[in-house]
Amino acid sequence: MGSPAETQILVVDDDPRIRQMLRRYFEHEGYKITCVSNGKEMRSSLATRPFDIVLLDLVLPDQDGIDLTREIRSTSNVPIMMLTGREDVVDCVVGLEVGADDYVVKPFHLREVHARLKSILRRYRTGNKLTPNLDGILAFEGWRLDTDKRRLLNAQNVEVELSTGEFEMLDAFVRNAGRVLSRDVLMDLTRHRARDPFDRSIDTQISRLRRKIEIDPARPKLIKSVRSVGYVFTAKPILTASGARDK
Repeated sequence: MGSPAETQILVVDDDPRIRQMLRRYFEHEGYKITCVSNGKEMRSSLATRPFDIVLLDLVLPDQDGIDLTREIRSTSNVPIMMLTGREDVVDCVVGLEVGADDYVVKPFHLREVHARLKSILRRYRTGNKLTPNLDGILAFEGWRLDTDKRRLLNAQNVEVELSTGEFEMLDAFVRNAGRVLSRDVLMDLTRHRARDPFDRSIDTQISRLRRKIEIDPARPKLIKSVRSVGYVFTAKPILTASGARDK
């Protein structure tokens, strides 16, 4: 996922003018781009080959972009940028909550779309470098985080329901246990938009997560605040299933 020539873009939009405009621009910039008009064609394209990023219209004839984002996130971590009309911005905030990385409002400037696309890809590359390769069941303080099935089990083997954002936050902490993570790093690791009005959602997600895993959320022991820096996960996770623990 380096140069434009190595980057595969999938555009999902039912407006042929937008598809043509994006195709011409990104092909001129050297990218490889595939354009489809609905969710069915999107699934077919994703099953055919890997893509580095998906530009996904919020309103499609067969299925809305939020449902498609959930569907993609259930099986893939591919970056998603939502394309939306001005009246759909509130829905795009929901899209961010269920796993989209960013959104751009129509009518948009192509250079803005390009800048946001490069920013998302850069954050993903950074996130991949920061996060150890841990896959399987990670145990800590009586909890078990199943990274394959994306679920959290308590000491009684009962699943504790986590939102997509909460799971990604806990996954980032467990994979980087003992390391102080700034809000910017957490945004990189959990695919939140950087430098936007919603970046305080990092603190909101952590607050919700503490209420679910801490004995006393008001005096957290697992996810501690580091003044003026960020947060640190204090437990020492042990890999109990497939994968290799980073030592």
